[in-house]
This record gives sequence, C-alpha cells and structure tokens, in this order.
Amino acid sequence: MTSHVMNTYGRLPFALSHGRGCRVWDTDGREYLDALGGIAVNTLGHAHPKLVPALQDQVGKLIHCSNYYAAPLQEALADELVRLAGLPDSSKVFFCSTGLEANEGALKIARKFGHNKGIARPEVIVYDKAFHGRSIATLSATGNPKVQQGFEPLVEGFVRLPLNDLDAVRAAVQANPNIVAIFLETIQGEGGINPTRAEVLQGLRQICDQHDLLLMLDEVQCGLGRTGRWFAHQWAGIQPDVMPLAKGLGSGVPIGAIVAGPRAADVLQPGNHGTTFGGNPLAMRAGIETLKIMQEDGLLAHAAAMGERLRNGLAAALEGVQGVKEMRGQGLMLGIELDRPCGVLLTQAAEAGLLISVTADTVVRLLPPLIITAAEVDELIAKLAPLMRAFLAQPAA
Repeated sequence: MTSHVMNTYGRLPFALSHGRGCRVWDTDGREYLDALGGIAVNTLGHAHPKLVPALQDQVGKLIHCSNYYAAPLQEALADELVRLAGLPDSSKVFFCSTGLEANEGALKIARKFGHNKGIARPEVIVYDKAFHGRSIATLSATGNPKVQQGFEPLVEGFVRLPLNDLDAVRAAVQANPNIVAIFLETIQGEGGINPTRAEVLQGLRQICDQHDLLLMLDEVQCGLGRTGRWFAHQWAGIQPDVMPLAKGLGSGVPIGAIVAGPRAADVLQPGNHGTTFGGNPLAMRAGIETLKIMQEDGLLAHAAAMGERLRNGLAAALEGVQGVKEMRGQGLMLGIELDRPCGVLLTQAAEAGLLISVTADTVVRLLPPLIITAAEVDELIAKLAPLMRAFLAQPAA
C-alpha cells in the first residue's frame, strides 16, 4: 500500500506499539531494550508510573491555551529551571516546542543583542561538526555540509571554528568587531559525542566577559541530567548567558526552552518573538513532573553511576579489539567511534533486541533513559559488544 508520509527518514522496517520502563515492543510483539531513549528524549523511560497519571490529569483540565493569558505552569517551570541552573533571580525563560526552536530563538537573541549595541551586521561564532537544527538559520549554524547540501544559500553571519581551540576564538574576536556571541554544544551529539573540554568552556566564559559577548550553550541533547549534572556545563563550574533546552525536559511531550541569564534576559520584548504551541499547559506539566520525579528518584546520581558502569563494561568487552578508536561522552551520553562507517549495526542491534543509534557515520551512540538499571546496562553490553566485535572482525569495505 502506498504511504502518504513524506520520505524524510531512513526507517528500520518495524513499528513500535508500546513500552514500559526501558523496554519497548513492536507491532509483531518483539521486545527491545531501548538504549536510544527517543534520542535522549525519554528521560523517564516509557509509561512511567508517576508521569502517566500526572499527564492524564492535565489532559482532563487543559491541553492548550493561547499565550494571550497568564500562564502559572510556565512560571512554575521557569522558576525551577532557573533554580537548577543556579542563575540569578533576574534570569528569564522562553518556552517553545523543539530544540530547533530553542536554538533559533537563541540566534535571534544574539542578533538583537548585537543590534542593541549598535552592530548592524552581528556575527556568531559556531563550530565544526556542530548540529543545532534543520531550519535555514540553525542549519547554517550547523557544521555538517552533508545536511546543508541542497538548501543553499545559507544564512550569513556565522564564523566557524574548530572545537576546543581557544586561540582561534581569541584571534577571531580580535579581528572581527561584529562578533556578538559564541554558540556551541557543551557535548556535540549528532557530530559524534564530542565534548567541549572544561578548561575551554572556562576560557570561553572569560572571553565573553572580557568582550561583552553572549556565551550560548546548546544543552538540547546533553542537558537535563544526562551527564550526571543538571546541565553538562556545570562540570566546568561556569554559567551561560543563553541555554537552549528541549528533548528530555518533557520525557516525550514536545517541549523546548531558552534559559537566559541577566545579560540576555530582557533582549526580547513583546512583539520580538513568539510561538503558538510554546508553553502549553500539557508540555509545562510534563516538564514540571519530569524534574520533580528526577529529584525524588535521585536520577542525576543514578545516571552518573550507570554511565560509569556502561563505559567500564564496554571498555572491558572491547579491550584489544582492532577498529575501536575512542569512547567519548559522560554519564548516559556515550559514543564509541569506530574506524569505518557502521550504519549496518542499527539493523543488527535491532535484530538482537536492542535499539541504538549511529551518528557521524562511524560513532555508535547510546542515550538510554536515565532510569536504566544495572542489570539492563549489563544486558546492553552483552547484546552490543559481540555485534561490534563481529562487525570489526570483517574486512573494512
């Protein structure tokens, strides 16, 4: 039968019907261990016994209303995000529905910030291998020519640099008075799980303070407890001026947010920015309940411990295997880079009852729900490591 769904995804040939915890089942009844979590979205796994009744309660009250009116749930979630980020009381939050929207809004803040300073053509430093979304502006900020191809002309106003190179940043800022912000993922996700080093983040904070620039940290994939801290940049002991969030904030309900510190909190004024679905009551309730459950159940410490168990277990299982180049990431955001394209592992893992991702062609990416148990971590290793060993034992194509 002909499908009328646009052909924009390379899908595996099965459909999921339901899930519970870290398990999902397809429409033929096959069971899978979910080590992808909807790409870092299903923070609390599937059908969480505390989240489900809270969402059912909210659906019975109010799903959507216009931003014409006061929004108590927005205020409650914004307060909690500012508190968890450790930002001053003058910080503000804008709610949207996706990470792309959050990143697009961050770029608008940067440009408006520059115009407010009298800079007619503001420019933003971005990075190689970055991924910030697929709108024309976020695609232009992204550092992947393959996903940009066919959508030119790209938006101007970006200065692209290599990750973890402070000297390149200093040189660019000295040479270009139009630079108004530095925009990067604390840990690059789609680009291959590439962390920004702590000392680099600290150096970027200093540069932004010295030159009155905005430090904008994309925590869409690496934030919300995934690394064992609320936000990955907290390992470096710094604070951003702008922090886009999404993915895991709603445990599967579409939600995005821009958290803005004092330097950026009041850049956008009425009429500058908006969104129809952003901050709707259902999404806000999902965010509030997700953060509440994470704290009640100690999921930050749990994510750190399970991430260490996963890393150590995979390192032991793959020790001495030729073709394993590097293991990167933190907490339950892990990438294993191989010496060759490994997309075939997606199908092989699914056949073994495991859902994973391959990103940047050669990196096996693991982003399981933060509720994953020690037994499930061991099961993940037991399913994945033999597949990787067998794959790498074959001659490279």
